[in-house]
Amino acid sequence: MSSEVHGTVSEEVGNEDGRVSFINFSDTLMMLLLGFTRGVFKVKLSTVIDQLVEERGLDRSVLSEIICEGMLAAYQKKHPEIEFQAHHDKKTDEVIIVSKKKIVSSVKDPEKEISVRKAVHINKKLKEGDEIWLPFEGSIGRIEVLRAKQVIASKIRDIEASAVYEEFKDKQGSIVHGVVHKCERTGIVVKIQDVFAFLPKSLSIPGEKCTVGFTIRALLKEVLPQPQNENQLILDRVSPEFLQALFELEVPEVFEKLVEIKKIVRRPGYKSKVLVVSHDTNIDPVGTCVGVGGVRIKPILKELGGERIDVLSWRESLEQMVKDALKPAEIKGVQLINNETANVWLREDQRSLAIGKMGQNISLASQLLGITINLMSDDSQQADLGIDDSELQEEAVQEIEAEES
Repeated sequence: MSSEVHGTVSEEVGNEDGRVSFINFSDTLMMLLLGFTRGVFKVKLSTVIDQLVEERGLDRSVLSEIICEGMLAAYQKKHPEIEFQAHHDKKTDEVIIVSKKKIVSSVKDPEKEISVRKAVHINKKLKEGDEIWLPFEGSIGRIEVLRAKQVIASKIRDIEASAVYEEFKDKQGSIVHGVVHKCERTGIVVKIQDVFAFLPKSLSIPGEKCTVGFTIRALLKEVLPQPQNENQLILDRVSPEFLQALFELEVPEVFEKLVEIKKIVRRPGYKSKVLVVSHDTNIDPVGTCVGVGGVRIKPILKELGGERIDVLSWRESLEQMVKDALKPAEIKGVQLINNETANVWLREDQRSLAIGKMGQNISLASQLLGITINLMSDDSQQADLGIDDSELQEEAVQEIEAEES
């Protein structure tokens, strides 16, 4: 049984009811060519192209060119010393492979030369020394078929990647809606329209459950020109930008910039602190963001899986913002040192509230205001010698790692 494909390739992969059936285009081509070598299939190129146009939205003329390029690469691999061209003959619905031959008086290399006598039968105007393109009568084998498959699959991936990039590049930094398609060890595959995006585990809220079929909202963090590790659209649910985008969706005044979010700090899954300011004296920024009875902030809390959100109003007084940032602790006094350090006095029973679980409340407050916060007891002795944001964060990380282990 022959395992070669000759210079004219026709394509159609059919089943008993006449419909085209394939997993992807490169597999279809493989079936097509190997089927042709065995004399089992007769494959029409237009049928395969039509199916791809319908299912994958690719341009018909571009697909035709890609198939020709793939076949050309296969023949060039088998016969690198011969110059080939490939084109789609729409009348016969075949890919025609032609090679360049020089007209000579005496033929020494039949694959590159043709005699004058034969040439004038094709065209009487031809003469010795001229060059002519003729259908190639040589063959290719399975290895060359694999080469054609690789070239075609690669070019189709490039076209699809370019289409995805053009469609989503302007949406980068905004919230997208999708459906959980697959739960993997490294993250979640999300289907957005007809395109798959990836939410890495590192950008997922800790403790979130992955349930196939559930809808999900996420920030479109990155749109890559070409896929990396099979991923082109990267999602994010842990960044401050995601939380800000949620506020812009739920609070019209934030979207319209009447209320400005000056800064957000997050510890995903635990708490976020949001610093807001109003550009309209008639608008209370905190009340606007929270809504009557929490109607505006509740959808955001639900989206974040119960993560707490402290909304703070920006003030001219840094001392007052320090007090607000350490809530729910009741602060008795604040001493600022060069606007870089704040010594905070409070009762002993308020220390744990100011510090928060694993030091995260005081850590977030420090990040929000950009200062180091030291907690002092009523008798002016520092309640926790050397306690500052960096140390609390280190302790928190150690505790988290211990819990996970």
